[in-house]
Amino acid sequence: MYRTKTCGELRLSDAGTQVTLAGWVQKVRKMGGMTFVDLRDRYGITQLVFNESADKGLCDQANHLGREYCIQVKGQVSERQSKNDKIATGDIEILASELTVLSPSAVPPFTIEDNTDGGDDLRMKYRYLDLRRSTVRKNLELRHRMTILIRNFLDARQFIEVETPILIGSTPEGARDFVVPSRMNPGQFYALPQSPQTLKQLLMVAGFDRYFQIAKCFRDEDLRADRQPEFTQVDCEMSFVDQEDVIGIFEDMCRMLFREVRGVELPAKLQQMTWQEAMKRFGSDKPDLRFGMEFVELKDTFAGKSDFSVFNEAAYIGAICVPGCAGYSRKQIDELTEFVKKPQIGAKGLVYIKYNADGTTKSSIDKFYGADVLAEVKKQTKANDGDLVLILSGSAVNKTRTQLCALRLEMADRLGLRDKNKFECLWIVDFPLFEWSDEEQRLMATHHPFTMPNPDDIPLLDEHPEQVRAKAYDFVCNGIEVGGGSLRIHDSNLQEKMFKILGFTKERAEAQFGFLMNAFKYGAPPHAGLAFGLDRFVSIMAGLDSIRDCIAFPKNNSGRDMMLDAPSELAPKQLDELQIKVDLRQA
Repeated sequence: MYRTKTCGELRLSDAGTQVTLAGWVQKVRKMGGMTFVDLRDRYGITQLVFNESADKGLCDQANHLGREYCIQVKGQVSERQSKNDKIATGDIEILASELTVLSPSAVPPFTIEDNTDGGDDLRMKYRYLDLRRSTVRKNLELRHRMTILIRNFLDARQFIEVETPILIGSTPEGARDFVVPSRMNPGQFYALPQSPQTLKQLLMVAGFDRYFQIAKCFRDEDLRADRQPEFTQVDCEMSFVDQEDVIGIFEDMCRMLFREVRGVELPAKLQQMTWQEAMKRFGSDKPDLRFGMEFVELKDTFAGKSDFSVFNEAAYIGAICVPGCAGYSRKQIDELTEFVKKPQIGAKGLVYIKYNADGTTKSSIDKFYGADVLAEVKKQTKANDGDLVLILSGSAVNKTRTQLCALRLEMADRLGLRDKNKFECLWIVDFPLFEWSDEEQRLMATHHPFTMPNPDDIPLLDEHPEQVRAKAYDFVCNGIEVGGGSLRIHDSNLQEKMFKILGFTKERAEAQFGFLMNAFKYGAPPHAGLAFGLDRFVSIMAGLDSIRDCIAFPKNNSGRDMMLDAPSELAPKQLDELQIKVDLRQA
């Protein structure tokens, strides 16, 4: 056997026993006639001792070891003289009697330690080395544990795991599809699924009643910290349920995960907040409730009080009160102004009011508004002496709210209010069924075309579809949308009306989704579902800023696999087999 024990399991009670270990050399330290080697495997680190006076040849062999050499060592477990309370095996060491180099190693491109000196792209290029670091490995171990807990939870509630196809037809409603050419059907393409949405609905028509899948999904969209071109969903669907049934089961699942993984007990009943309320109070449909700074609308407060055109012409004026920040310098205020003017935020400027600790007031709008108006703002925002009020205005209500949300989060980051060990979860409900797309110049489905309209709003579909609410729900934790779902349309006539509102011709709807509408004619049950982003959920539990370090082999911000150098060009023979000619447009 290559080993009888792992590098993480030996304790003082094992002293005196003979063991064989195998792993990778993390460090070599020579101290006089002694050489110490830290041997690492997946389970931990054990110190090896080579004594020159006992076996000079063996000690010389140890001195020639390099970082990341894969070795086998035999020896006796002994009590360590200089104990290390930072590792589980810190009370013991191995007095080595035999050493075998299983595989030498080139000098690694970065240090294989918790705090590495490798940049993101370098670590992605050598991901197999990066995965040796305990910080990254622990994230994948956490992912494994959460997956097992989820499977067991759903299995105990009669969910059946079903794998759905990876090669499907393209349904370009929403994010862009990744497409795959078919050699056997020249000129035709598969698509990689953005979600198993229609397939899991068909499983409900088939009578499976409760389905789940740890499903790979793909979206060809621009990347950011919580997005990858391929990602994993905990995908679920249920028959004969309403919204509260779905929320109840998966709220229990989340409660179980927080309890088991983080030792955190969520409230017995999570808050439900409507989309309208979330936008009004926080400017976001995924509000971070770990801190305050709720929005205060001030349009009526400023109305007709001066000739300040910026406020007089605004459709929305909103403020946040930042506790204890009245002492902000001009430089700090200017930094915030430049922040909200960034293209990705898009505000034209920032108004501030300092309610100083000495009772005086200083504002960027002093020359437009008197003390009485500023005192009213103080009252409306519930500001105290020493607080800073920041105000944004604009011609589009929700757009300005979104800008104010970005400012709120920036201030929370500056003040250290987004504690990764604190968890505030809620459900957002009553989303709009449709949203207007400036790019497409038409209404788009806020979630997807199969979402059930609120039955109370169905009469509005013909004349005022923009006012229709969806029977949809999102699970939000710490300002991150972790999961979401909806009741589904199960009536082919209503589904046809949805497609019509979305601009589908009858022919296009039939070509893309005829299989689903046809299935609805055969006794489709009422059904609903939900999908959690597994990568996002793990990253929250691990306290990560990005999902990349809880994915074994992620892509970089340009969607490239630095290790495999993908995507890459195809050989001419492959293109010929697919009957494809590449004709790239000039930049």
